[in-house]
Amino acid sequence: MTTPHTITIAVLGLGRMGEAMATRLAADGWDVVGWTRSGRTPGTFRTTGDPEDAVAKADVVLLALFDGAACAQVLDRVRDALRADAVVVNTSTVSPGEASSLARRLGRAYVHAPVLGSVRAVGALRVLAAADQGVLDRVRPVLERLGTVHRVDDSPTAAALKLIANNSLAGAVLALRDSLRQADALGLPRDQVLDVLELGQLGGLVARKRPFLGDRATAATAEFTIGALAKDMALLAAASETPLRSAAGLTGTGTGTPVAPDADIAVAATAPFTGDAVLEPLRAYMRGHATGDPAHFRDAFLPTAHIEGIRDGAFVSWRLDEYCALFPGRPAPDEPARRRRVDALDVHGSVATATMTLRHGADTFTDVFLLVRADAGWRIANKVYHRHS
Repeated sequence: MTTPHTITIAVLGLGRMGEAMATRLAADGWDVVGWTRSGRTPGTFRTTGDPEDAVAKADVVLLALFDGAACAQVLDRVRDALRADAVVVNTSTVSPGEASSLARRLGRAYVHAPVLGSVRAVGALRVLAAADQGVLDRVRPVLERLGTVHRVDDSPTAAALKLIANNSLAGAVLALRDSLRQADALGLPRDQVLDVLELGQLGGLVARKRPFLGDRATAATAEFTIGALAKDMALLAAASETPLRSAAGLTGTGTGTPVAPDADIAVAATAPFTGDAVLEPLRAYMRGHATGDPAHFRDAFLPTAHIEGIRDGAFVSWRLDEYCALFPGRPAPDEPARRRRVDALDVHGSVATATMTLRHGADTFTDVFLLVRADAGWRIANKVYHRHS
């Protein structure tokens, strides 16, 4: 498989990445035929409206589909039309279980090869390829036109590593979002902030996504959509049985501002936070501590709330009246030196969670709140705390 013109490649799935891959291969002289369920015809390479026709003469069938269900459906449709010696190369992002299932169905003719990198990086992608060495060697010249090939032990491992890589990307987007929100709160010019962020750990992401981030953000074409990355995070959460804060944060369900799923992932970093109302009971709670006036706690909490934690080595669960009775109605003597801050806030429709740190003299408290949006606005339903002595 060393002479491009003697090899026919069928690319099934002509979304952003599939089209970019097919265009790259066709430009390098490979015989490429593309098919997509949407019927799009990019015009830079040959296409067909029938996937069976696309694979009938193909030596390599390259999948670039949205998810595992699409991969299974398309392969079911074309399986009888595949040549006996054809190799299926799947660059789609799917769950480890789905990758394992596809590998079992196709046997040695299957290469699971998810890619790391954006559409603009086609030609310099990182390809996580899992296959028998002999089969991988057959398709290596094709994969090396897309990027650098890194062999992985098996299909589920390749799929899992791709999800882990995307989780780190989601974390970077959320870190960028938090930095921009803090900068906005300080009244700093957006472009100046981005210039400085480019010098730090988020520099690569900021540099790539400037068209979506600046004061003069343009209507640039999305390279990797919020919906696609959120889908990947849901796959990772299901596979690892570990909830991911990044999934809610990307889509806006954890911030109070939903964002369009077909927008570029960078847009998640610029979505405004509309959760000021949910902060009000937390501010009332802090005023209660600052003044010692229990009326502020009654404003902050629902009447049915409980406050729970460990006090003097024993578990306590106070009703609101019992908690309010602990406060004398005047500030603590060392109040000027005390500090309080909200560390995290996640909004999920009509409920929210928040974490606060209170530095009260020699003691530091971590407070965790469950909040609910009631008819009169947001209130704290319950609080648990940990005292660091």
